[in-house]
Amino acid sequence: MKKLIVTLLLISTIAFSAFANGSSEKAAPTAKEATSSKPTVMLLTDATGIDDKSFNAAAWRGILSYYGETWNNTPSRGKLFDVITAASADMYIPNLKNAADKGYDLIITTGFTWADAIKEVAQLYPDQKFMIVDVNWIGVPNVREYIYTEEQGSYLVGVLAAKQAVADGIADPKFGFIGGVPGATITKFEMGYIQGIKSVLPNSEILDYYANSWGAPELAKAQAKNWYDNGVYCIFSAAGGTGNGTISQAKEMRIAGKNVWAIGVDSDQFDDGIYSGTKSAVLTSMIKLVENSSIDALTRVANNTFTGGEVVMSMKDGGVGYSSKNPEIAKAAITAADAAKKSIIAGDIKVYGTYKAALAAGVVPAGLSALDD
Repeated sequence: MKKLIVTLLLISTIAFSAFANGSSEKAAPTAKEATSSKPTVMLLTDATGIDDKSFNAAAWRGILSYYGETWNNTPSRGKLFDVITAASADMYIPNLKNAADKGYDLIITTGFTWADAIKEVAQLYPDQKFMIVDVNWIGVPNVREYIYTEEQGSYLVGVLAAKQAVADGIADPKFGFIGGVPGATITKFEMGYIQGIKSVLPNSEILDYYANSWGAPELAKAQAKNWYDNGVYCIFSAAGGTGNGTISQAKEMRIAGKNVWAIGVDSDQFDDGIYSGTKSAVLTSMIKLVENSSIDALTRVANNTFTGGEVVMSMKDGGVGYSSKNPEIAKAAITAADAAKKSIIAGDIKVYGTYKAALAAGVVPAGLSALDD
């Protein structure tokens, strides 16, 4: 009898333990309710994970900032927030459904590759709140879609690059733009960049090239070499992984003693351009502050003001900016970029985001490769 009682107690203990462990994966919202008034959130990423130095990393930084934690100190991970990386695109829908089934208050994804999956799953879970970055065509009421005024941030790096050329004493500097796959968003990058350059150097020559790929750095590298060899001073790439080729070539050129620059995109790519000590071939970067979108969405979930639909993050809203991390940037260049930022926010400078509008306003040249509608 004693043996039987011990056995039954052991079984009960195991069963209770199994129940507790089995429910722990879903416990993020439940545990939060007992210990915190803050919402719970799951970040879902593509295969590049949170170390992609782009949207995923920025979205994660926003989550950490919201909870008052840091990249290397995340005591609330697994309780209030977490991240799951999809090894391949066929895991997007299962991961979205899994996160929704666990009851997270908010689910965040980044980039247009998630658009179809999130649209499908959001309709299956109408009470679940979703957020996506760089997409504005989903149109499901429980999905908050953040897009950015890339043309405004690109205007600043154009101003800075032109002012740096003046400070360096470059006579008749040429500037280049390398795009990935042509599209409305990449056109905004190019238009803003050119308008910024021409606000300082109205007669400067602008060259552009589209690689028709997000993952062909060798194409950007070859084009950058050709341009740098032929007098191009600075190249801005908005081309995903393709743009890494521009930075790689700029590093080689600067190692060889040539005064040329690359401009980073989305996140600060200063570190990617380091070629000697703390010297970087990346003069500046046009930054999309995706972290502010994460904070905005979480704040709205917490105060019950979350709504679906398109949200435009402009410079005024803290959506875009530029990096001044490189110590070699001339003071005059930073002063000019900061002045332009104030003028854009005040509405004194109008930056056109489409080729058609910019061309009609006479602020960009004809014959560019950007989409014209």
